Amino acid sequence: MIVTVAQVADLDQFLRTFSNQGVEKRRQHGCKSSHVFQDPDDPNRVWVFFDWKLEDYEKFLSDPEIPAIAQMLALREPPVKLDPIAQYDS
Repeated sequence: MIVTVAQVADLDQFLRTFSNQGVEKRRQHGCKSSHVFQDPDDPNRVWVFFDWKLEDYEKFLSDPEIPAIAQMLALREPPVKLDPIAQYDS
């Protein structure tokens, strides 16, 4: 699982791009699913949980088409990937 946090300038624009151009590109790089959550304390912050292997995510980031898609996402700054500190069976 990959988790990212991002500040967006326009949530509607982010969701339109994420669910169209973004989904196609993520599929090309092995992403199985994603879940977007809006931060309850900041309406311009989104948390995204991806069912994605780390190596596939890293290949996605190096795809030359990603900067243009990222620009369409209306991000205020690049997303931050969160690193897990523990994992449990339940």
